[in-house]
Order: sequence, then structure tokens, then C-alpha cells
Amino acid sequence: MSTQPSEREDGDMGQDHPDLAPHGDAESSDDETIKGDADGVDTVDAAGAIEGEGEEEEGELQDDAPGPSPIQGSVAANRYRQLLRDQDDVSDEGSSMDGLPRRAGSPINSLLSDHGDSPSVQGSVLSSSLGSSVAPSLASRPGLNSPTPSFRPFDRRFQSRISSPSALSPRPSSPAFLTGHSRNVSLSSQLLLDPGETDTPSPPWEVVRWTKLKKLNGQAFSEAGKRGFGSPTCIAVSASIVLGTTKGIILMFDYHQNLKMIIGPGTKAVESGPITAIAISADHTTIGAGHANGNIFTWDTSRSSRPFLHITHLDPSRTQHRTNDGHIPNVAVTHLGFLGTRHTALVSADDRGMAFSHLATRGTGSLGRTVKTVRILGRYPETPVAPGKPLKPSTVLAFSPLPLGNVERATDAMGLTAMLTPYLLVIVSTTPIAQTQHKSARPKDVAPHGAMSGCLAWFPAVKLKVPDPATGSTMSKVKLVYCWSNVLTVLDVDEARPDNKDKPPTLKFKARSRWKCEEAIVAVQWLSRSVLTVLTISQRLIVLEDRSMRMTEAFDLIHKHIYHADIFSTQLHALVEQLDEEDTSMHGVVADAFYMSLKAYKGRIFLLGFNDVSIGSLSNWADRLIALMENGDYVGAIQLATSYYTGDANKLTIGLPEDTTSRHQMVQDKLMEIMTASLKYAFGQRQKNKSSADDQHLHELAETCFVACQNVRDIDFLFDEVYEWYEEGSAEGIFLEVLEPYILEKTIRTVPPTVVKAMVTYFVSQAWESRLEEMICHMETATLDIDQITLLCKQHALYDALLYVWNQALHDYITPLIDLLTLLRPSTPNGIHGSPGNTAKDELFDVNALKIFPYLSYTLTGRIWPTGELIDEELALQAKAELYWFLFSGNTIEWPKGSNKRFLTSPAGAREPPFPYLRMILKLDAPSFLSALNEAFEDPFLNESQEKQLNGGSGKDLPEEQVFGMTVDRQYVVSILLEIMNPDDFASEDTIYLDMFIARNLPKFQQYIIIPGSTLNKIISGLCNYPGADLADDAQLSTEYLLSVYQPPDLQPMISLFQKAGFYRVLKRIYKNDKRYGLLIQTYFEDPEDRDGVFSCLVDCLKSQASLTKRQIQDVHDVIKQHSPELVELDPAQAAQTLNAYAPDLHRFVVDSLEDGSELQYTYLKALLEPEPENSMQPENTLDRDFIERYVKLMCRYNPTHVSGYVGLVQATNLRLDILLPTMEDTGVIDAAVILMAREGQVQDAMGRLTKHLHTLESALNGLLSGTSNDRDDEVDTQLVAEDLLKALQKYTHVGIWLCQGQMKTSKQTDTVQSRYGSPAPTDLSPSEKLWLEMIDTTVQITRKLSAVVSSPEPAAIPEHGERPLLVDTDKLVALLRSLVQHTFTALLTATSARDSLNSGDRLVTSAGGNLTFLRILRAFLTRAAATSPNLADLRAVLSSIFAAYAYEQSILQLSSRLLEEQLFVNVKQAVELRQRGWRPKGSTCEACGRRVWGPGVSGNVFEAWEERQAMKTARRIESKSAAAAATAPPNSSMARGKGKAEIPQQTETLSGKGKGKNTESVAQDSSGGEPAQEGGPHTVTDPGQNGDGVSTRNNQPLGPLVVLACRHIYHQRCLDALRGAGEEERHRTVDEFGREEYKCPIDG
Repeated sequence: MSTQPSEREDGDMGQDHPDLAPHGDAESSDDETIKGDADGVDTVDAAGAIEGEGEEEEGELQDDAPGPSPIQGSVAANRYRQLLRDQDDVSDEGSSMDGLPRRAGSPINSLLSDHGDSPSVQGSVLSSSLGSSVAPSLASRPGLNSPTPSFRPFDRRFQSRISSPSALSPRPSSPAFLTGHSRNVSLSSQLLLDPGETDTPSPPWEVVRWTKLKKLNGQAFSEAGKRGFGSPTCIAVSASIVLGTTKGIILMFDYHQNLKMIIGPGTKAVESGPITAIAISADHTTIGAGHANGNIFTWDTSRSSRPFLHITHLDPSRTQHRTNDGHIPNVAVTHLGFLGTRHTALVSADDRGMAFSHLATRGTGSLGRTVKTVRILGRYPETPVAPGKPLKPSTVLAFSPLPLGNVERATDAMGLTAMLTPYLLVIVSTTPIAQTQHKSARPKDVAPHGAMSGCLAWFPAVKLKVPDPATGSTMSKVKLVYCWSNVLTVLDVDEARPDNKDKPPTLKFKARSRWKCEEAIVAVQWLSRSVLTVLTISQRLIVLEDRSMRMTEAFDLIHKHIYHADIFSTQLHALVEQLDEEDTSMHGVVADAFYMSLKAYKGRIFLLGFNDVSIGSLSNWADRLIALMENGDYVGAIQLATSYYTGDANKLTIGLPEDTTSRHQMVQDKLMEIMTASLKYAFGQRQKNKSSADDQHLHELAETCFVACQNVRDIDFLFDEVYEWYEEGSAEGIFLEVLEPYILEKTIRTVPPTVVKAMVTYFVSQAWESRLEEMICHMETATLDIDQITLLCKQHALYDALLYVWNQALHDYITPLIDLLTLLRPSTPNGIHGSPGNTAKDELFDVNALKIFPYLSYTLTGRIWPTGELIDEELALQAKAELYWFLFSGNTIEWPKGSNKRFLTSPAGAREPPFPYLRMILKLDAPSFLSALNEAFEDPFLNESQEKQLNGGSGKDLPEEQVFGMTVDRQYVVSILLEIMNPDDFASEDTIYLDMFIARNLPKFQQYIIIPGSTLNKIISGLCNYPGADLADDAQLSTEYLLSVYQPPDLQPMISLFQKAGFYRVLKRIYKNDKRYGLLIQTYFEDPEDRDGVFSCLVDCLKSQASLTKRQIQDVHDVIKQHSPELVELDPAQAAQTLNAYAPDLHRFVVDSLEDGSELQYTYLKALLEPEPENSMQPENTLDRDFIERYVKLMCRYNPTHVSGYVGLVQATNLRLDILLPTMEDTGVIDAAVILMAREGQVQDAMGRLTKHLHTLESALNGLLSGTSNDRDDEVDTQLVAEDLLKALQKYTHVGIWLCQGQMKTSKQTDTVQSRYGSPAPTDLSPSEKLWLEMIDTTVQITRKLSAVVSSPEPAAIPEHGERPLLVDTDKLVALLRSLVQHTFTALLTATSARDSLNSGDRLVTSAGGNLTFLRILRAFLTRAAATSPNLADLRAVLSSIFAAYAYEQSILQLSSRLLEEQLFVNVKQAVELRQRGWRPKGSTCEACGRRVWGPGVSGNVFEAWEERQAMKTARRIESKSAAAAATAPPNSSMARGKGKAEIPQQTETLSGKGKGKNTESVAQDSSGGEPAQEGGPHTVTDPGQNGDGVSTRNNQPLGPLVVLACRHIYHQRCLDALRGAGEEERHRTVDEFGREEYKCPIDG
């Protein structure tokens, strides 16, 4: 199945083309079919990760374990103290401290005290926080906790510290005995080693056991052998070991190393040079050898005196005119192989890249046979090369025919041969004719510029003993492994049988797996069907598993001195010598050939070295286990055997079957033997030398045995064998510690009673009771000795475990509850709790008794205490019924039944109260019990259970307690609780929880609970009188629940209760429902937690959709007025926006209510007058002027820099100068004052105030620098202050400039009229010029006065009395000072120039007028300066600044003009050049009519027309020159003006006529408009008659001018007009600025 090679392959592959007939579509890319590097799971990394986790968790478990207590009697107390300390660090939501609730006084952390805590005061008096004579429940008494108890949140759920089986237990992971190597081998292997692990020692076994064939080596590699036979050059292995030598001789040895045959001496073979390739036939009877000169000989081992076949190379004299195929003379045959079972069919390849198929005919002897040779790959050297396709050098890197398997396949008769070149993998079939079956290019994964190498190996189809687990087939596929450089690929071959039996089968090739090595691969062989061995360029041997591509072994063979030869570098030198870094196909070096030295046969590796031959076999799994045991590492042996059992190890490499059942049968017995022997050896050594006993080693052994027994599912072996060894060796503690995580994980749940007893004893002795409890609670109770375990639990106060055992083993839920209540009787005489001065033992009892509440919570909701797992449904009904009967039956009970023993709560002789057990529990901790009952109410057992029927009738014979328990419902429970928990017997700290309980559950179950209104009123009253601030929120929430279903008939009396209790949410709900909006708003102001909600409430009340009455709106307004300061303090901006939208009439009241001049007032007004951009208010249209004025005054104080900007935006009518001016002057906001005065027309006064302020700043700076300021703070930074003052001078100088510029604009019309009648007198200044004069005079005076002080401070500026001198940067200050005059004169120059240019259209007049204006101001300034300063030297610096400003402006203008002229010249020049190029049409004929319009054969007198056009151009040029001469006439010449205006279009037209493409003006216009312009000028449009004047044979009528479009299509203008049509012409007709019509191309648009 072959296809013609692609163009890329033709050019790149050179001689790699097989010269075969095509057959199907055989070419494919293995890169596309490859699925990935590896699909397996990295078991090694996973194991390592699990191991690490296990160790870490075990460490944590040990850290948490409390140490042994010095007082054995308080072990449980110590444990609970630790739990209570941890409880403080757990949030309410995540609390899991034994399920013991935090509550009023009953946080369990207050029931116990450490030894270091202050003891309780003996005899202290108990009293309620509200002064009641009834003491609260025991857990809430102040004597047992902190002085200010925190009340238990009502909704907190009970939780257990013992959870379900955790996945994070410290159980050891399944081990895998992994070995590293000195070097990391694979880039993609799943056994990547960390750098720190690369130096791990080698295992105690040899990965490959090597055997040197001494006898064989002595004959073949001795000096005598080399002299006689030559040195071995290649090896072939089958039933014999065959060596080829440098003298052309073949040596055949058997496996006893006997030299059975010497083939070749005395024949032509020794004359053909060294043997370079050798092969053995399938029946082992024929040997083939390829020689260095191109000859091939085959030898029948039964008659080896002469060759069986002699396949000669081509005759050297006939290579140019050959008539048959064959190897080229003196080209070495590098590969050779037999096809199928035939002795006369061979394939061969040489180092020139050519391969041949040889088929000999039948005959008598070698002389009677003829050999037909067919070329299947490559080209002869003299083959001509197609031009433009240079041949790349090539060779055959690897070559192999498909060997026969043990099952018959169609491929056996096809003669499949695989060939690997530097560029292609080619697989051909040679029988019956040579055809290409598959081609694949080199993978892209091959690293460029690496070592070039190639190798391949077939594995035939074989019959499987066990079906393949991946495919299920009993027959394996044919597969080929091939390597290019460091990339290894496995190719599967599938057969598809055709319908016609005479046709050959269709083969499908699929690249299944790929693996990358870190270095080039030079040889590859199959050790077995699933195991590969790879030899790298550095002589390392790697063992791979086929499916997973997992590297299982790697080791060096450099010491073996493997034979290798440089075969390919001569042929491929061009690929190395002409190395191109850009060409990724190049390689840095050509690797030596190793393929002839590494062979595999029946699972053994054969190595040909320079000095010997070695045979290696991989050690199997049993050998490795024995090696570990002999080395004394029995723990490692058990781990390794376990990995063999589970399949984690490299089972394929070590001889284990892939089938799980077979592997288990093979390994399990061996594993048990190793464990037994290991235990015997370990404890035998411990008995011999007790002083050197190593507990850590026994711990590792126990862990390993646990893992092994768990994997083989033989837990009995642990307790029958392993535990007995540890018990006899007095090391049972080690065994029990290892057992713990398996019990917690519930992987081991059944433990023999003897082990349980030992476990309890050991863990209690180590003070690990909490860990022991967890273990018991995760064990199966069916196998426990109940009497033993309950006695042990009571003895060591393990009540969690005791509850678990009673419930799970005996299904008894009453007895453990009685056991817990029994703990209360010592401290509850007469049913009333005594004083808090109890002993430590009593405290311990109380703490354990608190387990009642989480126990009830879990059981009544159908969960197992303390694991939290669900109880079986039928058993859960029984448990709930018994507990409800126990609590709510009302009398004492006889328990166990028939024992005649009643469980009493009062001393002997005392009368038992009703519901004694319920009352006893409530006295202990009423809040916790009610919380547990609150959870139980959510369970469907009450009222909703399907098993419950009226009066308890269920149709089953149930005991009394279950019948009664079935009748208990929510109504009954609530009624009993209301009866028992009356204020006479219980304190308000307890009854408040009953009120919350009823208030929360009545809305949920109102169909099941009926309570009178009077009782509900009392509940509401009780909720309002909550005993502590901690319960305020819970009480209010409960009230909200209750009021959602209950409406009191008279709500008014309760409102005062709600107000007193601070139930603001309740009040808001009431007021909103009653539409009392004023009180609703008032409540928001009173609620400290939701005051911000008043804004949304105001919006809801005052919006138009609310439909409030006038009275209601007035009430809301009254409340706003009453609380207006508070409203603004909450959020001034939101308050302003809300009132502006819904109550704008209140603005004045709100502003007046705020402190006058306060920042709050300013923020409020700012939100009104300058809202944020997202606000769409327009307050300036609705607010009065006094608001704006007040806002400006406040802004002068709080944001003075913004005043001038704001004043400039506000309308002049909204600001009164007389009101704002004093404030602005007091706050120093002079710029805003100047703006206001200027807007009022008081320009001169504004300038006066500005100059006054400038002189004030001057005095301040002068005083600062001259040291005359007596109150100067020593800490003031003089430089910084001086810079700030100078910047202020600059700022107000710019304000003055702005004022002068504004005045010039207003007086523009007056100045224009005056300029028409003549320039004013030099001394006659306009008002605007007077302003400029005053501004310049002020800045000059300031500069003059401060220059001397700034540049050279006087000695007076140096402080006395040793003070710190003034350090100022004079250069910086001088630069800032001089900028005042420079900025002023620059602004004056700009203003006068701009002003006069607007007044005159003539440039000369403009320049003169500007100079006159400036000169008048300058003359007036110099006159005034001369009068005030007789000495002109004082003005030198000032004048220099003036001239510097002029020079600066002049230089800037000159530079800008120069840059503009240069850029303009470049653009114009480019346009001219492009225009002169013209447009060249695509063709010489009209696109419409097809007539020739230019060039040879054109009709008409074209040349004459061109001469006429040139004459017209000359005349136009003369006219242009005349126009230019007229432009030199006097300026007032009208003709000059007219010609000057016409000059520019004329020039533009000339440029446009010579342009080309889209760079011309007309084309640019065309691009924007979407239509190409018609090209103007003589080059594009000709006169009528130019194109044919009666010359044309088709049409004597003249066709008019031509049109060349931007797309280079050419038309007759008449043809183009005809194509457009009349209607479209009118619609799209456009004319450019030169009068030329624009066209759109009909073809390109």
C-alpha cells in the first residue's frame, strides 16, 4: 500500500524513495496517530506522596496526644481540659469540641480549672443576675465559670470530636521497592528520580546476571584466534551463536561454547573482505553473510564447504549500462536477513542507502541457481537528478525483515521488511511483488542538532496463554519498535482479510506508544512480548515495559566495551560538516553503529564486545526476594513481595504474569513464608540480645506486615501469627500503635477480645484515653466482650465509648443515659444542685454528665453518637421512642426491667417530683437541653412519622416504653416544658431559652402546636426581659419568628417593652405595617446597628409611589428636622441627594441646623451644588443665591484652591461681591476675588487688589530671606517656604496676566476703530494697555527688590547665638524669581501679536501694529522706571530678562518655521516624484470594446496628436511664467493679487497630472470617496480624434480620449460612459477641484 511521495519528500528525502509500484494509500504520519507518551499512572510518585502524607499525619497525631498524667485519677479531666482549651480557638460554625455546647454560664470551659487556676471560693452564695431567688441551672452559675457569663447561642448545633473514618489517617502506603540509577535516564519516563536520589545504592541483587563465555572468548578473541580467523565484527543468535570476522570467516558455536563450524576458508568469501552483516534462517540451517565488497554468501550448515548461494555485486564495467539490479561494487552490505522460512529469499541493504530483495530459483547447487535481485529502496549514483531538487545524502540506519512467530499469519508470506533512513521509515512487502506498505516521516519530537542514530526491531505475532488484558485477544499483534535519535515509537500492525482469498491482506499501521530518552538510542531489541531493552549512545542499557512505556531498569555497560563501528559518517558527512543552525533537520554528530553487537533471543541479551561475548538475563522476582532475605533486609523483602502481589512493581520485567489471578497465586504463598520467617528471625535476634533491641525496626516490620495482610486480605494472620510474636516478645504496644490507624479508617473493624483488653490497658497506661475512645467507636461491637469493655470504659471514664458500645452492641439507649445521670446525684441532693464548692471528682462527674446533651441530640435525630453515622431506620424509631418515654413518662422507672430497682433522683425517703429525669436534666443545663430538643423537633419522628398511629397503635407487639414513646408529639413536649419550667422553679436565665424554643418552633409547626394567646404574651414579655446582652439578638430574632404567626390583640403595651428591650427590627415591622412612618424613621435613628438604613427608608416613604397623606409626610418631615444633624453626620452626600430628590424644602432648615461654618455644612452644600458625575441633579437652577454664597465662603476655608475655578463657572447674578469679598480677603483667596471684581467691571480695582497681594507676598519673602521675621520657627524649612512663596507669586502673576488678556478682548472693538484712523500717541495708553503697564511695573519692582536678597543674602540673615544658618538654593530661587518678568513679557508679546493680527489682514500691517502696541507699553514702563529709579543700572537685570524673553520667543519661532519648511519640502517633493511616474495601464486594449488603444498596431495618428498636446503644454507653461512675473508687481496691484490666487491651483494641477497611484491628490480623494479619479493631463486623456481618425476598420467615428483608472484598467471615455448608463451617471457623477470628471471602475469598483 504505497502512494506517490509528496513534493516535500521528493525534495528532502533524496535517495530514500523506494522504487516500487504503488499499492494503496500507505503513507502516514506516526506523529498524528500517536496517542501520548504514557497512559499509565505514576505509581511511584503516588506511593511516595502517600508515604509522605502518612508520616506527616502520624507525627501530628503523636503531637496532639497528651502525655501521661501524674495523677491517674484525673486522666479524663486532663483530657477535657485540653479539649476546652482548644475550644476557644474554634469558631461557632466550626466548633466540634465533644459536642459540649457553649451557653450561659455553661460553656464547658468554665466547669473545670487547671491546677494553676485560682480555686473556687468555698461557700459562695449563688444568685441570679436579675436578683431572682431561684438559682439558674448548674452549668450557668457564676461560681462555676467567669464572673460575666456568656450565653449559649440558641442555634448552635451539637458536634462530636470523633468523626467518620478519615482518609487522612497515618496508615502506611503500599510500598514498592524502587531502585535508582547513577543517572536519570528518561525525560518522559514515569520513574523520574530527584537529583538527590541519583546516588542511591544498587539493590542487593544483580538486575542482569552476566555470564562471560570464557571458552568461546578464548577461541574467538585470543591472539591465535584473531590471527587465524580475524576479529569478530557482528553476531547472530538462534540455536547457535554465530560470529562474522574481519577475514570473511564465520564461526558457529553451540551453547556449550564448542566451536561447531568454521565457514569460509578456501572459498571466494575470504576474498570478499570482512563480514559486515550476518543472518540465520528461520530453521537455523542456513547462514547468510554480507561482505564489505558487496558480495553476499549463504551457507548450508550441513554442507559448509562451499556456499549455498553467491549473490554478487554488479559488474564494475557495466554499472553505467546495467541490465539487472544489485549492490554497487565495494559498497559494504550493512544489513541482511532471510524472508520467512525460505533459504533462497533474502533482503539486504548497504551503507549508500540502497536496499534489495534477492530471490533464487530452484536448481541443483549454487551453479544451477539464478538469483533475481530487485531494488526496493534508494537510487544508483549515476541516476540523473531532477533540476531544482538536490539530493540529500542518505543511508540505511536500520533494517530488518519480519521474523516468524509461533502462529501462522498472512504477513508470513508477504516478506515484510522495515527500513529506517535519516528521513523516512519505510515498510515494504517483497512477495509476490515489491510494494510499499507504510511510510512515515521522522517525528517532530526529534531534537535538532543532536546525535543522528536509528534502530528498529520486529516482534512477530504469537499465541498467548492468557488473553491480553488490554484487547482480550488470544493472539498478539505484529509490532515494530523503531528509534530516531532519542525518540522511540511502537507501531502496531493489524491485518484486514479481503473478501477475495486470492488477494493479499490489507495492513493497517498505527503508532501506539512513544517514549523520549535523554540521549540518542543506538540499538533496540525485544526481550519478550512486553519488554524492550534499549542501548543508548553512552552505552547504558534501559529496560522498558511496552504498554506503559515505563522505564524499569537502567544501568551502565561502559565496562563491557561493546563493539561499535563508524559506518555512516562517511556517507552522511554533509549533514554534519555543513551544519546550519536554522535547519532543524541537521544533526550535530552521526552516531556509531551498535546494532550488530546487541541481540536478544528467548529473553536473554547477547553482547558482542571488542574482547568478549557476554550473555545476560534479567533476574526474576523470586531471585530478587531471595537476594533481599540473604542480605538481611526482610522488611524490604516483604514490601517488595507486596508490590509484586498488587502489581505495582515491574511485573513484566521480572517474569510475573499480567493476569491478576495467576500472579496472586504465584506470590501469596511466598509472601506468607517471608513474613513468618521475618518474624521468627526478628524476635529470635531480640531474644538473644535484649540490650540492643530496636523498637523502631519492629515498628517498621509491623507496618509492613499490616500492609501485606491487608493487600492479600488475610487479616486473621495478623492476630493469629503476628500479634502472638509481638505479645511473646513483650512488644504488643508497637503492634497496637500500628493497628490504631487501620481501626480509625475502618479497614480493620473486628478485633479479638484479648487484643481489645491489651489495647485498653496499653493506651490507658500511656494516657491516650481520647485515642482509645476513637478506636472503640470505630470497631464492630459484635465481636467485643461487652462486660469487659463496659467495665473498662467505666473504670477509665471513657463515656463516649461506653455510649457507643451500649447503643451498637445491645441496642440499649436507656442504660447509658442512666449511667450519665447517676454522675449528677452526688451534687444534686433533694433534686436541687448544691453549692459550687465541689471537689475535683465532682467536677469530673459534672463534665462527663454534660455528654447527655449531644447524646440526646444525635440519637433523637437518628445519628450514632459519637461517629455521626445514620442509625438503621427501624432501630432509630426504637431509640427515639425509648428516650421520649424515659424523659416524658412523668414517673421514675424500673431499670433494667424486672430488676425491682427504680432509678431515683432524690435521697431515700424523699418524694420524687413529677417528670424527675426531665427536671434533673433541666436543672443541670436547661439551655443545652432545649437546644438539643430544638434539633429533635426537626426530625420527622414527632407527628410526621409513618410508623406512629393514633394512641400508639402500630399493629405490632411493642413493649410499653416504645408504645408510649410513639404517642409523644410536639404539642405534648411543649405542654410539659411549660408546666415544668415555671418562674417559681427556674431562673430567667433558663426560662428565656424555653421562650426562644417555643418562639422559633411555633412558626415551623403551627399545625401541630397550639398555645393560648396569654401564654404567648408571656413568652413575648419574657423575650423582652432577656437576662444578658449576649442574648439580645437571639431574643429579638425569636420575637420576629413568633410575631410572623401571632398578632397580639393589644400591641400598644408591648411597644414599650420592645423599645425598652431595643427590638428595633420588631418596631420597624410594626410601624411599617401600621403606616406610622414618622415613628418608623424615628426608630431608624434609635437603632445603633442600622442607622444607615434610614436613607432607603426615606426614599421608600417619600417617593411618589408610596402615596402618603399630607399628615404622614409632615410627620416624616418633622422627624427629619428633629434629627437633621444626625442625618447629615451619617452621610452628608447621601443626605443631600436624598433630600434634594424628595424633600428640597428642608434644605434651608438642615443647613441652618448644622453648626455654622462647620466642615459638615460645607460637605452637605458641596453634595448639593457640585454633585458627583454620576448624579444628574442640577441644583443651581433650584437653590437660592444665599446657598451658593454660603458655599463659596465655606470653600474659602476648606478648599481655597477650588474657589477660583468654581467662581468662574457660576453665573454672575448668583454671587454678590460685597458679601464674598471680605471672606475671600480674610482667607487669602485673592484670585477668586479678582475674578469676581473683573466680572463686575471693576478691572482697575481688581488689579489694585492683586498688586497689593503681590507686594504682601514680596514682603513675606523678603522678611524670610533677610532674617527680619522675629517669630520664625527654627524648625521651618526656609528653602521650602521660599519656594512656596515664589510659586504663589507666579500663580498670582498669571492671574494678573489673565486679567490683562481678558481686558484686551473686551476692548478689541474700540482698538480696532482707533487703528483705522491712525496709531495713538505714544503717551496715550488704552485701559487695557494701562493694565499691562501696571502688571509689568509690579513684577519688575518685585523682581528688582528681591533679586539682591535672593542672590546674595545679607549678613543679617545669618542667625546669632549659634543657631542653625539658613540654607537656601539661591540658583533655584533666582530662576523662579526671574520667571515672573519673563512670563509677563512673553504673555504681553503673545497678546499684542494675536490682537493686532486679528485687526489687520495684511502681514506688514500686522507686524507694525503689534510692534506699536508693545512699544507704547514698553516706553511707558521705561518712563515710569526712569522716574522711580534714576540709576539705570538697577534695571539691568530686569531688562536682560525682558530681552531674554524676546530672544526665547524668536528662537522658538525660527526653529518651528524651519522644521515646518523642511517637512513641507519633503512632502511636496515626494508628491511631485510620485506624480511624475504616471500610471501604466495593465493592457493595451480597451477593457470595454477590446480595441487597441496604444502600442504597436494602434489606429489613428497618435504621434501627431501627441505633438499637438506637447505644443499645448508649452503654451501653458509660458502663461504660468507670465503669471509669476505679474506677482512681482507692487502689492496694491489687483492683477498681482489675482494671479497669486490662481497660482496654487495651477501648480496643483500640474503635479496631479504627473502623479501615480494613491499618492496623488486626486487618488487620495478617490480613496476617501470610494471612486478612483479619472487621471488628468496629457498622459491619460487624449483629444478627440487622437484614437483613430477614420483609420479603424470597425468604426470610423472618433472614440474620444482615454481614461486610466487607479486600478490600472484603461477605457475609451465613450465606452466607460456607455457602461455606466444614463441614470447611474447622473447619480454618481462627480467632478474634482480641477474640473475633471471622476470615474468608478466597472471591474474592481
